[in-house]
Amino acid sequence: MRSQRAQPITSRAMLMLVVAAVGYALNFWAWALLSPLGPLYKDLLTLSGSQQALLVAIPVLVGALGRIPVGALTDRFGGRIMFPAISAVSIIPVLFLGFFGQTSYVALVIGAFFLGVAGTIFAVGVPFVNAWFPPEKRGTAVGLYGIGMGGTAIAALTTVHLWNNLGNASPFLITSVALAVYAVVSWMLLRDSPDRTVPTTSLLSRLSTTHEAPSPGKRLSFMR
Repeated sequence: MRSQRAQPITSRAMLMLVVAAVGYALNFWAWALLSPLGPLYKDLLTLSGSQQALLVAIPVLVGALGRIPVGALTDRFGGRIMFPAISAVSIIPVLFLGFFGQTSYVALVIGAFFLGVAGTIFAVGVPFVNAWFPPEKRGTAVGLYGIGMGGTAIAALTTVHLWNNLGNASPFLITSVALAVYAVVSWMLLRDSPDRTVPTTSLLSRLSTTHEAPSPGKRLSFMR
């Protein structure tokens, strides 16, 4: 049996991977903005421990559940559209939190809910990156894409420092600018793989598809 030669990795595929990973990092930076500020909000707004925990948990929960519809939209429209779209939409809650959402707990909760959109970016990148790489390289490619999770570390290391030195709106303003620049650059640079398969059925029909059990006549010979 002949062994198949591994397909070479093109420079364009590597560019797509790098741009996707940067987008992952920037959106996760935005997604994690509230976590390091939780103790500050607790003192500023006299929040209880449960209120602080809920505030931090809301973006995580929305981001996790939102990956289902965002993943379906990525199947339909591709990462070339979804990367800049998610980045641009995430700017809205970031700016809201920076300039309007820090005046009350209710406003923070509303901003935190919509901030969860940024956390759905993971569901955009995995199928996008997979389509650009051959099967034997996809594990490594997705692993490299996963470096973008370091965006949460950026938030942890910079948010409180910016808050204390440049004002309470500064972390949100800087993050929104980074997202805006990325939305434009990704729209210009990203392209979907020519091998990407566009589904023609609805999400529900794809999820409900089951494999038929093999009939007795199709059993393997050693089971006869």
